[in-house]
Amino acid sequence: MADQPQPDQPESDEPQPEPQAEAPSARLEPGQPDCAELEPVEAGPVDGEPTDAEPGPALEPTGLELGRPRRRVGILVGIAAFVLAVDIATKAVVVATLSDRAPISLLGGFLHLRMDRNPGAAFSIGTSLTALYSLIAIAVIVVILRTSRRIRSVPWAITLGLLLGGAAGNLGDRIFRAPGLFRGWVVDWIQLPHWPVFNLADSAIVCGGILAVLLSARGIRLDGQRENQ
Repeated sequence: MADQPQPDQPESDEPQPEPQAEAPSARLEPGQPDCAELEPVEAGPVDGEPTDAEPGPALEPTGLELGRPRRRVGILVGIAAFVLAVDIATKAVVVATLSDRAPISLLGGFLHLRMDRNPGAAFSIGTSLTALYSLIAIAVIVVILRTSRRIRSVPWAITLGLLLGGAAGNLGDRIFRAPGLFRGWVVDWIQLPHWPVFNLADSAIVCGGILAVLLSARGIRLDGQRENQ
């Protein structure tokens, strides 16, 4: 039996989808890891932009960061403490050894060691104003301590250290010695020809005062700069 001819299929008016080309499969080289096995990489910071983990550029240190004022204050406090310690020690020795004996003559009579109690200021000035001198000494100490924060000059640190130590040494006598609080008599024990009896605290005050005059005359300020700069 002969094959029956198939009737022609009616052509459809709908467009037929074009066949999609298959993407070429990536070929891996031997030893190359698969993409699925790669670990994710975090995005790094933009070049030149500081992050929390990476600090910005370091600033150039200034004088305050280097501790320059602190070193000057250390000089002041060190000298004041040394003057005060030596003054207290020498007065204690003088009171213990020279209270009941005649003055000791040294250097062919040029220097005499004797114990003398002084109710006044340095070199026995103003013997009736003991309480007033105590208040003045307290005021001087407070002013020096407040000024010390601005000191950057070594000569001024030495100067104020001498003044601070001397004022504290004599103030200690006026506070703790007889006859009473802020009325105590200062122990003096050094005598030179034609000069009142004094102690090491008095010497520190005088030396500090002379240095202060010289530094001011040369125009040197507390910060170490000159007036004309």
